Amino acid sequence: MRNKMTSLTTLISVMIILTSAITVCAQSSNKRFNVIAFYTGKNDPAHISFVHEANEWFPKIAKKYNFVYDSTNNWSNLNARFLANYQAVIFLDTRPEVKSEREAFEKYMKAGGGWMGFHFSAFALTPSAYPQNWNWYHNVFLGSGSYVSNTWGPTPAVLRVEVHNHPATIGLPDTFASAPNEWYRWSNDLRKNPNIEILLSIDSTSFPLGTGPKPSEIWHSGYYPVVWTNKNYKMIYLNMGHNVIDYADGSDKVLSHTFANKIQDKLVINALLWLGRGKKVR
Repeated sequence: MRNKMTSLTTLISVMIILTSAITVCAQSSNKRFNVIAFYTGKNDPAHISFVHEANEWFPKIAKKYNFVYDSTNNWSNLNARFLANYQAVIFLDTRPEVKSEREAFEKYMKAGGGWMGFHFSAFALTPSAYPQNWNWYHNVFLGSGSYVSNTWGPTPAVLRVEVHNHPATIGLPDTFASAPNEWYRWSNDLRKNPNIEILLSIDSTSFPLGTGPKPSEIWHSGYYPVVWTNKNYKMIYLNMGHNVIDYADGSDKVLSHTFANKIQDKLVINALLWLGRGKKVR
């Protein structure tokens, strides 16, 4: 009888330990984290629309998934003291232009910080208001180099998930239709960069992609990555972030939304939870 009681006591103790361990793991996986989004919110109404939409959507997601979302258009906050309060940084539309801000961001990323960039945040074209004058960011970190061309007008595309075991793509189907977007082409072939892991690309069933009026704005073939990560950093870039705007009558009426696609939203949420709570994937 004593042996049975001892065995029962041992079993109960083991169960308590296992339950505690499971609870700790669950709490750890739901650990609160802080996100800061930087934006400029000027010029193109499509980008401005996306920024406003993001600053309404992310706080709702933050409540549901237990993180804090802050946003600012003051790029001087891109410094070591300010960034120390955040586990993840988002660039909603542009990039920093001041040397000290660029240096602070590079140090933050090299120290293990998380970053998510949308659409125009990777844009670089010389000559333009955003020239390719930041080699580390465009060639090393993003790997994409300069902007080359885009589709027009903004349309949905069928996207192919190329990597299913990355934290950002867990649970996504092989292909899905995106929200409407203006799609970019880059000077560098990301497939040739061993540090870059392409997560999503445009599926061939999307072609022809774009409506013109210029023939160059309609893609009929080719390989176009739209979501990727750099294995040396905890980062992800998503080419989405350009809503459809009615430019014709001068009203700039918003005709589409980026965060209105359940599968694409899941991708963004997965990615942000990984950046805030997860580890670098190599």
